[in-house]
Amino acid sequence: MNKAGTYFETEHLVIRNLEYDDAEQLYNNHLNEKMKKWFPNEVYADIDEAKGAIEFFSDCVNNDRLPFVLAVELKETGELIGDTGVSEVEGAPSEVEIGYQICDKYSGKGYASELVKAMTEFSFSRFAISVVFGRVIHGNDASARVLQKAGYSFVTEEFGAEDDPYGNGMWVYKKEK
Repeated sequence: MNKAGTYFETEHLVIRNLEYDDAEQLYNNHLNEKMKKWFPNEVYADIDEAKGAIEFFSDCVNNDRLPFVLAVELKETGELIGDTGVSEVEGAPSEVEIGYQICDKYSGKGYASELVKAMTEFSFSRFAISVVFGRVIHGNDASARVLQKAGYSFVTEEFGAEDDPYGNGMWVYKKEK
């Protein structure tokens, strides 16, 4: 890590531990319209739920286990603009799935692609993995473009996943080490 709590930086972003003080902004970021539409299961009910998530994610990070979820801060302002992480792929110890979100106010500026590229490389170097997957709900074209810009290749469509909120299927992308 660089400065306290920072895992890595990109041109525009600082990727660091989630902190208890991030709870309100994390809660607000997850209330944005894109999160509600594409990840309704990841919208926190209230600030206390966001605090609980921070406690859980921090414990995982501090103990170097998955899910490994970090804060995304805009370098220029220090504002928490999103979060990212990797989680295990059940039954496949050398594979993880990436997750990421940038709040509406900062979307469309290339930050998500910058983040996914960097988080993927960080994951390859940090964990004993050979593949990172990205899964996108059908219709979320912006997220699919982010994965493509980060060098991920389309693999297949998946139907019946328990985390598919609408049951319409998901596109699966992957990047190999």
